Amino acid sequence: MSKIIALLPMKAHSERVSGKNFRLLNGKPLFRWVLDTMLSVPEISTVVINTDAREILAKNGLVDSERVKIRDRRPEICGDFVSMNKIIADDIEAMPADFYLMTHTTNPLLSAETIREAIRRFSEPKREFDSIFTVNKHQTRFYRKDLSPINHDPNNLVRTQDLEPWYEENSNLYVFTKRSFAATGARIGAKPALLEMRKTESIDIDDAETWDLADAVIRHTHGDKSP
Repeated sequence: MSKIIALLPMKAHSERVSGKNFRLLNGKPLFRWVLDTMLSVPEISTVVINTDAREILAKNGLVDSERVKIRDRRPEICGDFVSMNKIIADDIEAMPADFYLMTHTTNPLLSAETIREAIRRFSEPKREFDSIFTVNKHQTRFYRKDLSPINHDPNNLVRTQDLEPWYEENSNLYVFTKRSFAATGARIGAKPALLEMRKTESIDIDDAETWDLADAVIRHTHGDKSP
């Protein structure tokens, strides 16, 4: 059986939504939503949390355990302007695995079903791709800032469902190996595959508006659990 490690980087500071990783979202800290989902997937051996917030995590009831490994982030890769790839590289070097999953605390609606589908596809014996990343599919009319059309002809309108689909990297889930990461220096390898997600599942909390959106969807799907 493959050794699969999930990487869940987490920092104490947040620029746009203060302390969002530890702020309560429908009754529990934001980071717990995706962490609990990861831990519900039996194929995942260990969830590695690379962080500068060990004490804050402890105050929220999270310490090292059989399936959770908290790694103190090295000072030289701390800060708001450090590339995530440097943090991933540090984890890969310290934690060997057959392959890695990577997500963010800001993806609270990422489902176990999507994670398991990514694992299933990546475990195919004759796969022809070296990595997977999740996307949202769009079939709508796009314009540049100067109002010039990008993917359609305003003088020859076709139904939106007949437009060429465009795929948006949604930052929810990445699957890769040490080798594919070394080839590009990034989560997306030289020959990736796309995994389409539902838009409501792929909400990425980046600001107050997306926080409210995620909160509304979670209350709708899970019921109101706030104190």
